[in-house]
Amino acid sequence: MKIEDDVLAGLIDINSRVLDVGCGDGSLLLHLKKNKRVDGRGIEIDQIKVQESVAKGLAVIEGDAEKDLINYPDTSFDFAILNQSLQQFYDPRKVINELLRIAKNAIVTIPNFGYWKVRLSLLIGGQMPVTKTLPYTWYNTPNLHMCTIKDFYNLCALDNIKIVKSISVSSEKISDIQKSNLEIKNLVSELGIFLIQK
Repeated sequence: MKIEDDVLAGLIDINSRVLDVGCGDGSLLLHLKKNKRVDGRGIEIDQIKVQESVAKGLAVIEGDAEKDLINYPDTSFDFAILNQSLQQFYDPRKVINELLRIAKNAIVTIPNFGYWKVRLSLLIGGQMPVTKTLPYTWYNTPNLHMCTIKDFYNLCALDNIKIVKSISVSSEKISDIQKSNLEIKNLVSELGIFLIQK
């Protein structure tokens, strides 16, 4: 179990209706069902991962979130989760707004491209960095739109999205991100976790 899964679970109310977008093998959804008794659903583009999720007894369908979220009615869920996959969409802004249409709350986690090790690797090595949260090389990455914690804050401001809570995760350390410490958290955070509302 990853530390961020516990952080995500801490943001979700017991017995909530949850949609995990890009749920992978369903590990997070299973964790939430066991620990938060959620009524959980998932959508995943990878057929093998869908089969792994279904084998765990989870309600997961195969689909492309970028195209298929439109099929969910408004406020179908209490929470929609997008865990470390925002950067893989062609139109991440549209996906965020769809999440906030179908759920009262959205939780978005991003690998932070502003993390100091990423910056240093790019500066000194002159190559696209490979880290724990960005484990791919430039030629085999599914990532299309890398962003920083600061970029995410700016996008939320642009689209009038309220950041209810933002959390920094780095080397198993968890701390709050606020406007007053945004610059330093943008530098020292490997991962940003955001609870947002419209």
